[in-house]
Amino acid sequence: MRPHKSAEVLPSLPHGPDWPARILRGAPVLLAYLDAEQRFRYANELHRDWLGLDPQAMLGRRLVDVAGHRNYQSAAPALEKAYAGQMASFEGELYNGSERRYAHGNFQPDFDTDGRVRGVFTALIDITERHTLELKLHESEQRFFGAFQHAAIGMALTHPDGHFLRVNAAVCQMLGYREEELLALDIARLTHPDDLAADVALMAELLAGQRESYQLEKRNFHKDGHVVHILLAISLVRDDHGAPLYFVSQAQNISQRKAFEDALHRERELAEVTLRSIGDAVITTDPQLGVTSLNPIAEAMTGWTSDEAQGRPIEEIFQLFDAGHGHPVANPLRAAIGRNTIVDLTGKTLLRHRHGFDTPVEDSSAPIHDHAGNVVGGVLVFHDISETRALALKMIHLTQHDTLTGLPNRSQLHGHIGQALATASRRQQRAALIHLDIDHFKQVNELHGHAAGDRVLCALAEQLHRCLPGDEFLGRYGGDEFVVVLPHLESVGEVASLCQTLINQVEQIRIDGLADLLLHVSIGISVYPDDALEPESLLQHAETALVAVKAQGLHSYRFFTASMNERTRALRRIETALRQALPRHELSLYYQPKVDAESGRIVGAEALLRWHANGRELYEPDQFIPVAEDTGLILPIGAWVLRQACKQAQLWQLRGRAIAVSVNVSPLQFQHADFYSWLDDVLNETGLDANLLELELTERMVMSGGDATTGLLQRIKRRGVRLSLDDFGTGYCSLSYLKHFPIDALKIDRVFVRDLISDRDTATITSSIIAMARSLNKLVIAEGVETREQGAFLRHAGCSQLQGFLYGAPMPAAEFQQQLLSTD
Repeated sequence: MRPHKSAEVLPSLPHGPDWPARILRGAPVLLAYLDAEQRFRYANELHRDWLGLDPQAMLGRRLVDVAGHRNYQSAAPALEKAYAGQMASFEGELYNGSERRYAHGNFQPDFDTDGRVRGVFTALIDITERHTLELKLHESEQRFFGAFQHAAIGMALTHPDGHFLRVNAAVCQMLGYREEELLALDIARLTHPDDLAADVALMAELLAGQRESYQLEKRNFHKDGHVVHILLAISLVRDDHGAPLYFVSQAQNISQRKAFEDALHRERELAEVTLRSIGDAVITTDPQLGVTSLNPIAEAMTGWTSDEAQGRPIEEIFQLFDAGHGHPVANPLRAAIGRNTIVDLTGKTLLRHRHGFDTPVEDSSAPIHDHAGNVVGGVLVFHDISETRALALKMIHLTQHDTLTGLPNRSQLHGHIGQALATASRRQQRAALIHLDIDHFKQVNELHGHAAGDRVLCALAEQLHRCLPGDEFLGRYGGDEFVVVLPHLESVGEVASLCQTLINQVEQIRIDGLADLLLHVSIGISVYPDDALEPESLLQHAETALVAVKAQGLHSYRFFTASMNERTRALRRIETALRQALPRHELSLYYQPKVDAESGRIVGAEALLRWHANGRELYEPDQFIPVAEDTGLILPIGAWVLRQACKQAQLWQLRGRAIAVSVNVSPLQFQHADFYSWLDDVLNETGLDANLLELELTERMVMSGGDATTGLLQRIKRRGVRLSLDDFGTGYCSLSYLKHFPIDALKIDRVFVRDLISDRDTATITSSIIAMARSLNKLVIAEGVETREQGAFLRHAGCSQLQGFLYGAPMPAAEFQQQLLSTD
């Protein structure tokens, strides 16, 4: 691209219009034109003011002679670049004797018609004042950052997105990082997960202009992983238009203070636990003898609860009378505080209960001192010396504890939850409530008797007690339900870990005489203050979470979420409607074809339960079958399914198409003591050949039942009924165990079939399962086949039968029969 040719008209400027000359003379810029030998050919009037030279006298003189060697050397690199044909700029000091100016200059080459540089236009602007301001600003910034860097407390500048812009040495030392390491991190990486939400919320309020600054105690992670407690003071710096630039943070390490607070709290907690646990009654007061606390024994002996007695005069709560003549006895604590010494009761003294009966007591009273020796309160320690004391205490215990397990009962629960919440509030920590029950406990009573059920409950209570680390409350809520209250919770991860431990340990319980019994529990969890602030609401939310777990049949734990309330209501609606589904003939069976892998001919069908009303599907099986299992409705529904499937198979047999029909059996059905009788009755009633019925069992059902399950499987096999393992490969059954069970077929789960073509590992595993199963003379059925490629792979791998949408979706019996007859 050729440069412009405006320079070519320069010699005609004196002869041109008047206005260009006025612009050149009045422009606040040193304008000049240098020819190829760096001689002035034009210089505007401003040169007179800057250099004290007549512009006309400069014409024809070389730049170095006019500007001087010092100035020329400063501008020479940029000038050389311009004479080389490139636009150049220069910024620096120019000298005129003792006077110095700071200038910015632009050098524009001027080309002739052949593209050669014939001169250079120069334009210099005086930026001395701006440069002076920049220097002052730089000095100010240096002073600020010097103070910032060497401040005794931690200082940091943080971008609104959370990344560090600058940190001082104190912050680096506090967190164990080098400066460049911290600058590569953000707030979220350093903040304890449980404290991050509060910090982010306050920063959002700052950004929104809802507050000017904030203070916050939070936990950050040191580079080596330990927690550092810090006190933060945060403010926000904005630009001239109000847009946020960065946060200014001041941080103090308060880890030592927090350690002292924790130690003090532990001492206080130890004192409270001691007071609640000792056999003597204890009342404490302030210096004016207003009651401040009663332990449980004092509550029982006076009839006053600690909350009710708070602030009342000691004489109203602790009423003493002479056992001989019945006159009131002066409270010994008043004398103990007045004389600052220990005072014991003398003579035979009676304590009058709130409800009027008297108890002989012994008492000791003493003042309470602070660290300086000042009296800050008083304490009464007394006990019942009557023969009825043991009986009274036993009666109190019986009203508050479960007679079977010895655990605190439901009447104690709300009080303990309240204490846990108060403790958590004081410590600014979370608390958690765990609601636990035994899965299918009703079945234990039905199959083994209530005495065995009681033994299971006692064993469970003992195991739970062993798993709890210390001051957690464990109580029996009722039936097979237990409640655990955790008053000290650093993070929700602790309760999750504890719940998983409880689940694992319960599965290890073995009861003499019930060797085949495998216990599972489900757990619902609610957290204070996240989910609720009151004991009753916390308990309700934990129960809701428990219902959600049991609806999924996971033998697991779940934390409460607000959406569970709606789910609970939905499950109750399903349960209510399901109880009427059979009488209203809303349940039906659909049948999905199983085809021979080689010929593609239909050789079997799987019976699948559906729920329809008024021509539409009310609920999907995944929605209502877990509810049926959890409520026990699966027993009558399962019996109906078995009977209907056998009747349909018998009809097809009579019409000349004898095919095996498979029926899914739930664990509750299979483990019922009368299951074999039900099966035998259905086969006798329908007249179906037993070898045309196939029962599909899960791996867990087969593996978890012990000798009783093995015996039942053998009886079913002797009856002629076929057995298959459903969803094989997703549980924990080993192929080596199959030789111990009379299983006819394995069903490869759809999760393997789905990834056969796209995942080499899945293909290898599936081929291995098929090969090993065939080596054990087991039939192999693959379900979930949807593409021809999947079918071809499974056929070549040795699969016997295939099932899936490729060969037909589940359909009503009439439609299935039409497809069955059409393949003849």
